[in-house]
Parts: sequence; structure tokens; C-alpha cells
Amino acid sequence: MSRPIRFNAFQMNTVGHQSPGLWTHPRDTSERYLDASHWVELAQLLERGRFDALFLADVLGVYDVYQGSVDAALRHGVQVPLNDPLALVPLMAHATRHLGFGVTAALTYEHPYTFARRISTLDHLSGGRIGWNIVTGYLDSAARNLGLDRQLGHDARYDLADEYLDVVYKLWEKSWDDDAVVRDKATGVYTDPARVHPINHHGRHYQVPGIHLCEPSPQRTPLLYQAGASPRGIAFAARHAEATFVSGPSQAVVKRYVEQARAAASAAGRDGQALLVYAQALIVTAPTAAAARAKLAEYESHIDIEAALALLSGWTGVDFSRQPLDATIDYIDTEAGRSALASLSVADPQRTWTVREAARFIGLGGRGPIIVGDPAQVADQLEAWLDDTGIDGFNLAFAVAHESMRDVVELIVPELQRRGRYRTDYAAGTLREQLLGAGPRLPLTHPGRQVRLDPSPLKEAHAA
Repeated sequence: MSRPIRFNAFQMNTVGHQSPGLWTHPRDTSERYLDASHWVELAQLLERGRFDALFLADVLGVYDVYQGSVDAALRHGVQVPLNDPLALVPLMAHATRHLGFGVTAALTYEHPYTFARRISTLDHLSGGRIGWNIVTGYLDSAARNLGLDRQLGHDARYDLADEYLDVVYKLWEKSWDDDAVVRDKATGVYTDPARVHPINHHGRHYQVPGIHLCEPSPQRTPLLYQAGASPRGIAFAARHAEATFVSGPSQAVVKRYVEQARAAASAAGRDGQALLVYAQALIVTAPTAAAARAKLAEYESHIDIEAALALLSGWTGVDFSRQPLDATIDYIDTEAGRSALASLSVADPQRTWTVREAARFIGLGGRGPIIVGDPAQVADQLEAWLDDTGIDGFNLAFAVAHESMRDVVELIVPELQRRGRYRTDYAAGTLREQLLGAGPRLPLTHPGRQVRLDPSPLKEAHAA
């Protein structure tokens, strides 16, 4: 039996996202990102289309690498102005029943103690529909505004992340026993103190002696996403991630990433085939092939080369204003995001990209392919990508809000359902249960369930 195709919607609490110039399109409504109704309408649309989740990207800095200034990003709306993604979740969760919400949070810049409480709160309010995209950050501008001269080195950020995950696992999984909250009105006992445990974490980066502030949420630990493509990032994902995202311009690039991610998970002692892999893509469709091609041409006329280069410069840490548009892009190892350049050069050695070509490519839909055609043609291409690369689904960027997602829901989803390649309804349960088909919590073999609490200082004193 053919595997089902999964969809996430790739969004950001800003004007535009992966298509920074497209906010100028007359049908685009992304300037409504400030209105709660904008997000409620989107969430309800995606739930009608049986999407797995609305995946919210985020950064904590600005794209100021291009020309050494934030001016281009401000002028063209390149992920600025930008609001907090986590604040959107209660609005959308209240308006839906099944749709999941993947939120991006950079662990480098938020203490694990407060972050653990925010995620537990959202998991409670959503009924267990929260996922966390674990990122370490890649913008020096974020580090500077949080009191650092510059961000930690690439691999050092992952070293910190390993300890960060240990802390939040202890808080989410070990601090409160399942039966700690008794809510006994007759005795007046709400929580049994003997069943709540301080985590006594004393590490290199964090000191967290106390208990988690929240009682256990439906999933305890959110569904864990990760998208690192460097060797260190892949190793981190192999240990922690339940789902991962890949971006690449061709099937060959994506297939290579899928094989690396699953092999790394298997080498880490986990089931590599159980790792869900979503590939970024943009779908441009219409009832006829000619109308779809016309729509693509219309979208392409709004690509802003300078905006795209400001985005690419921020992703990579390379100032592309210093290079002629017809110069070729070679892989440059930087301390920013290593995956952006690698997906355009090293990972696909059969192609040489010019700066102009790269800008036009990422200027519409980011670093994934554009899949264009009528519903049958698009469905054919989606099936080929899934079957030939080993991915499980697609993280769908948009060109025009909310037109791109509406086209998928109204045209592509019914075609895939007709072919038996897309679900017709949601399963019951939490986000983890819906996506992985098991229980609401991390499996017992996951490092998050294996973590142990440190002995308390009092117990150590008695032992001595």
C-alpha cells in the first residue's frame, strides 16, 4: 500500500516569510498578521485540509549581514517586523480541535526553566497539540541584543543544546509523578508533596535546583522537531528529534539528507524509519495547467532580488552585496546557518549557482522546489517526491497569504484523497499520537525518558 502524504504549513508571525517580495502582490493579505482573525482563519483552513500542523518559524534577530545594515530587511519586510509565534497558539488552538502547532524557539537565548513552563502551558491549553522546533539560532544580531558580543560557535551551540535538553527533560518528565496531583477536596490536598521532585541540575551552563512549576501536560514533552543539516546538527537530531525538516532544490539533495538523517538515528540506537521527514516545497496550482503556469509567472514578477539576498545573507552569514549577481556561489563554512549554502552547492555538485539564480530561487518559496501544475500534475509530482526520496510529507511554504494554502486545501487535498494518498480525517489524541501512532508521551527508549534526576544535596550529605 502506498504511503500517505503529509502536509505542514510553514508560516511566520510576520509579513511574508520565505517569499519576502510577495507581500506586494495585490491579493496577498500577510499585512493582517497583526490581527487575531488572520491566524484563526488560517488554522481553520488548514484543519479543513487535514494538515498535520501549522509550523511557525522564528528568529530573535534581524537580517543585517547584507550591506552590513538592517536597512534592506526593513525596507523590503524581510522577516521584520516580527512578533512572538508562541502567543498565537492559544488563539488558534481554541478555534480548532485537531491541528497541531509546531513552534520554533531558540534555546540559546532563553533559560530552560522558564521555557519549560511556557511549553507546558501551551500543551495544556491546546490539549496536547504542541511541537517544538529545536533551534540554536544563527544570527549575531540576536546575540548582541541579548548581551553577547556574538553568538557561540556553531558546534558550541549544540554542546549547550545537549545540556539544555537534559534540563527540560528533567522538568517535563521527572519532576512530577503521574499521580502527584490528587485534587482531593475532602482532605484539602491538591498535590502530594512526596510525588514532586526537585531536579537538582548543576551543569556547565545551567543551575536548576528546583521543581517544574507545571503539573504534567498531556504530552509532558512536546513533539520534538529539528532541522539541522550540518554533521553536528544531524547527530543532535539523531538523538532527540521525532520529526525533521529538510530543504533542497532537487530530489537528489533531499534524498541524501533523508538517508543521512535516518542512518544517524539508527546509529544512535533509535528506529531511523520512525523518524518523520518533511521536505520544504511551494505548490502553485489552479484548475488548469495553463492557469497554474500563469499564476507562477504572476508570482515571479513580484520576486525582489535585494530582499532575497538580504534573506540569504542572514541565513549564511555571507554578505552577498559584495558579490556580482553573475558570480558563482561556492560553499563557505560559516558560524551562521550551514545548511543554506550546502543545499545549493555541496549537496548538489551537478549544478553551479550564480548569486542571481540563488536569489531568484529562494525569493519564491525559500530553499525548496516549486511544484506547479493542475491538481493531477501536482499530485503526480508530490507522489514522485515522496516515493523517490523517502520523505513522509511536505512543509509547505506560501507565496501569497492565504491564497497558497487555500489552493492546496481546495484543489490538491481532494485529488490526493481520491488517489488514496491523503487522510480523510484526523486520528484521535495528541499531536504525537496523531503523527507517530503511539502513546502521548515520548517512548521509553527516548533520551528524554532515560534522563535521571541528580541526587539532592541533602541526600548526598546523609550518604556521606
